[in-house]
Amino acid sequence: MAKVLITDDAAFMRLLLKDMIIKAGHEVVGEAENGLVAVEKYKELQPDLVTMDITMPEMDGVHAVKEIKKIDPNAKIIMCSAMGQQDMVVEAIQAGAREFIVKPFSSERIEEALSKLL
Repeated sequence: MAKVLITDDAAFMRLLLKDMIIKAGHEVVGEAENGLVAVEKYKELQPDLVTMDITMPEMDGVHAVKEIKKIDPNAKIIMCSAMGQQDMVVEAIQAGAREFIVKPFSSERIEEALSKLL
């Protein structure tokens, strides 16, 4: 069972992801509503994996990935993007994200991405 930090500015998306991650047998140790909070919670909670939305206020997902990778070069991060954000997904992968999922999520795709990284 992995400890997961969920990052998304939409409370509904965090709730949806949380349900899917718990059903996949993992523990959600924290939630963040933007990249700035995600970086702080990463330091505090040291999760096994982070789900990271791309577009958020304060600090976007790409910058948050870069900051988390400075803290932990081995951090496992799954980017969550909406359709049409391919350029940002590529940038996030270059910054160190290891996997990405496209909204709307399916339980199967979430489980596949988690299994791939853990």
